[in-house]
Amino acid sequence: MDVTGEADSIGSLAEANDLDSVVRHALTGLLCRPGVRRVGLALTEGGGRRLRFTARDRDGQEQAPQWCLIDAYDDVPLTCVVSTGEPIVAGVDDLDRRFRGMVAHQREQGTTALAALPLPGTGSPLGGVILFYEGAPGFGPSEQHDLAVVAAEVAAALVRVRATSQRRERVLADEPVDDQARVGDVVVEGDPRSAGVARRFLRARLGEWAVDEDVIDTAVLLLSELVTNAIIHTDNPAEIRVVLGDGELTVTVRDHGRAGDAGDAEPDGDDDPLRVHGRGLQLVEALSERWGSERDAVGTTVWFALRA
Repeated sequence: MDVTGEADSIGSLAEANDLDSVVRHALTGLLCRPGVRRVGLALTEGGGRRLRFTARDRDGQEQAPQWCLIDAYDDVPLTCVVSTGEPIVAGVDDLDRRFRGMVAHQREQGTTALAALPLPGTGSPLGGVILFYEGAPGFGPSEQHDLAVVAAEVAAALVRVRATSQRRERVLADEPVDDQARVGDVVVEGDPRSAGVARRFLRARLGEWAVDEDVIDTAVLLLSELVTNAIIHTDNPAEIRVVLGDGELTVTVRDHGRAGDAGDAEPDGDDDPLRVHGRGLQLVEALSERWGSERDAVGTTVWFALRA
């Protein structure tokens, strides 16, 4: 084991000043652990609807991360640790029944065991890391503790660079959507009257798209609740994105937190990011087909989906 290399790589997280450099340093450091042949890192996006994933092999060249998307409902170790916040550390034989397709592929690649750990965030994980081992790794308490410490270091670095670089960026408008989907974006000001602006925007846009009136009424009600909550709790503008495609309407609201919260891992001291939203999320849960929420160092993203 190259102890010096591992320490240098993970230690350099403190010097990383953007997301890609944090990811590169994290992957390099994890690859230095004994018996590791491949590592991956995933970040939640779209309010937790999907994971953005990148990986690197032990023999691969260090380069800018190449990302792909994993649906949050796919039954793979990373989605499980992100949704539960609990690690998965086991030999592939012990995981065969639960993740049969993935295990078969990993056996062909020489993997004998894996460790998947959440990247801890405020309320819910920011994402996760996964290590693929060859040989017979020892997963004793010391190794599991070390991995958890590294995951926490990576998460802290991600919080820092996100808070620095994204605090006032519009992030929803940059998210990918299907080429065939209809999309509408708007930013509303941090003013209580903005809920009315949001309602009028959504009703007009869905009317243009010939969405059923009952669906429009439900969507407008839920959006109004989410925008009101976002403004009450942040006093800042909120982004709204509406996507219609494949018989489903998805509405997303993204706030940017209160001014001065950047980099605060627990801005309100509450480990449940949903509790503060009260009635709004109760309605979302009751009336939507699916919904989700994600909080990070920059703010909170909440989305809901309706059949349309």
